[in-house]
Amino acid sequence: MEQQQLKRCPIGIQTFEEIINKNYLYIDKTEYIYRMANGASKYCFLSRPRRFGKSLLTSTLHSYFAGKKDLFKGLAIEKQETEWTEYPVLHFDMSLAKHLDKEKLNEYLAWRLQEYNEKYGLTKNNDAEVNVQLADLIKRVYEQTGRQVVVLIDEYDAPLLDVVHEDENLPVLRNVMRNFYSPLKACDPYLRFVFLTGITKFSQLSIFSELNNISNVSMDEPYA
Repeated sequence: MEQQQLKRCPIGIQTFEEIINKNYLYIDKTEYIYRMANGASKYCFLSRPRRFGKSLLTSTLHSYFAGKKDLFKGLAIEKQETEWTEYPVLHFDMSLAKHLDKEKLNEYLAWRLQEYNEKYGLTKNNDAEVNVQLADLIKRVYEQTGRQVVVLIDEYDAPLLDVVHEDENLPVLRNVMRNFYSPLKACDPYLRFVFLTGITKFSQLSIFSELNNISNVSMDEPYA
């Protein structure tokens, strides 16, 4: 009898599309992803330690909301989802914003926003604060596509972890990030789903004082 060849483990690969297209081993978690994406709350937060697959989860959500049905062939979500609507997705990886001061952090956020403005053929107000730019981007993408926007934020706390015990730098960088995330509540009519993940519980860093409608599923048994 011919021995079945085992699939390769995707060591260090955290992009769902690459894992599927290159036929790496994937442990099917899409049943939980569907539940999260279509639950009672459209604002979800999940905290996990390093190397627990947070970035892969965020990438999988990106592929799902982008309507890439072919990637999910044979997975649990294929039987659950019937519409496969393609939503505009704004995906921010904050791990690239480590070790930055206030000025560089604002520059990084503005650069990421500019990328999405260019993608959708929009212009932006370079003189505006990053929170105004984000709110404007969400609204205009919604108006252009006619569909609500999905916002995915991976490692939301990365810019703060290195200064979390510094009395001088932490408040400065925390204000930058709080300012950036602040439009998420006000933009509710234009949003389909918002997902944030990181190492620390969001209440510990006092970033989301305005976003009081976020559902923290970190300790919920259905997502254990």
